[in-house]
Amino acid sequence: MPIWKRTFTLEEASATRSDTMMEHLGIELVEIGEDFLRARMPVDHRTKQVFGIMHGGASCALAETVGSIAAYYCIDTAQYYSVGVEINTSHIKTVRSGYVYGTARPFHIGRSTQVWEILIHDEAGQLISVNRLRMAVLDK
Repeated sequence: MPIWKRTFTLEEASATRSDTMMEHLGIELVEIGEDFLRARMPVDHRTKQVFGIMHGGASCALAETVGSIAAYYCIDTAQYYSVGVEINTSHIKTVRSGYVYGTARPFHIGRSTQVWEILIHDEAGQLISVNRLRMAVLDK
């Protein structure tokens, strides 16, 4: 059973990407499922740290981006908006190039809070990081 409050396309969800961190880091939404949203991010000069591996902050940015967008489509946006309150990231493996994929799935979608798991994998499917994002749902 779908978790979304309304149907949406990747193009619609990406429409506000311009002039944001999402655009700057090259984050793209790539798949919508019944209970998940997936995005990808390049591991390149924008997302690496000085040792040539993906920066931990870039992992957090990908996780919060895909989790926040997913949270938005799980609320009645005529009455509410959602904001990130807390993110926790555990880095598992390093990546030097290619793309990483962040997949957001909800642990909890409540009236005033949401909790999301965002798993980030490399192109080979290896787990790169485990992320938990807590969102507040606020009245407009």
